[in-house]
Formats: sequence, structure tokens, C-alpha cells
Amino acid sequence: MSQTLGALARFANPAELIEAAKKIRDAGYKKFDCHSPFPIHGMDDAMGMKRSPLGYIVGGMTLTGATIGMTLQYWVAAVEYPLIISGKPFFSWQAFIIVTFALFVLFGAFGAVLGMFHLNRLPRLHHPVFYSDKFAKVTDDAFYVSIEAEDEQFDEDKIQKFLSSIGGTDIELLAGE
Repeated sequence: MSQTLGALARFANPAELIEAAKKIRDAGYKKFDCHSPFPIHGMDDAMGMKRSPLGYIVGGMTLTGATIGMTLQYWVAAVEYPLIISGKPFFSWQAFIIVTFALFVLFGAFGAVLGMFHLNRLPRLHHPVFYSDKFAKVTDDAFYVSIEAEDEQFDEDKIQKFLSSIGGTDIELLAGE
């Protein structure tokens, strides 16, 4: 027996896709996505998406990296192995900037990659839209909206009528195995 995993509807152009996204958002759907062969300006606002917290994650990781770099060098040079070299103080921060900056960048890069994976719920090896043969055209010249069955508003009987009423064509219920 197959289980319904979502619904898929095609739209004629980017303008119709944006309008459909607004209507879906206004209808209260939360777990939906818009698919197009190229980025569409204004789609994030139309879908009601909030600003990504990735910048805060990267910023926190960069500061953590810089703090670890400077603290480790301070501990080694001034606490654990204090050596007077050419009359310089034990903690000479100017000499420690290079390693501090390197860890700043390294931790920021790790924060960006790991944060992106977490926020995008990756790795997701398979998505319900891949059950549709029609969806293959999205990389060429098609504009689709997919609504996942996990959405609280999702109702198999009503979803096809709703997608049709907002201008969707080639409406398909996505059935899994």
C-alpha cells in the first residue's frame, strides 16, 4: 500500500509561482517549497521565510576560534612555558595574531558548513518530489510548488482543489512506497 507524501503542482511562469507561494502561505501551510530552474527575486518574502540564523552561527564560531587561538597561545607562552626572548614580555599579542586569525577563519568555515547542513536538514538522501516523473522538467523550464503531507493543513481531498484554485496545473499527489 502506498502512502501519500505530498502534493505537486506546476505553474506557468515565475510571477505565477510567486503569487501561488503567497496564497499558500496565507492559507496557513508551513511545509511547502517552490522549485524553479533559477533563483527568483522575492521568493523568500512570498513564502514567508525568515532571515537565516546562519550569520549568527558563523559569527559565534569565528569568535570562538579567535578566543581559543589567543587563549591557547597565552597559556603556552605566559603560564606553562614562560621564556624571556629578546627582552619581550611573556604575552606579546602581536606575535599571536597570525594563529588567532587562522583559527578565526577555520572555525568560521566549519560553522558555515555545519550550520548550513543543520539548518537545511541535510543530508536528506531522497525527497518525495523525486517520485514524480513530471518533476524532472524543473531543472529545464518548469515552476513547481510542493506541499508535504507532514503539514498540519494537508488534506488529500482538499489539496488538489486548492492548488487548482490558485492556478496550478499538472497537479499530482506524491505516493511513496
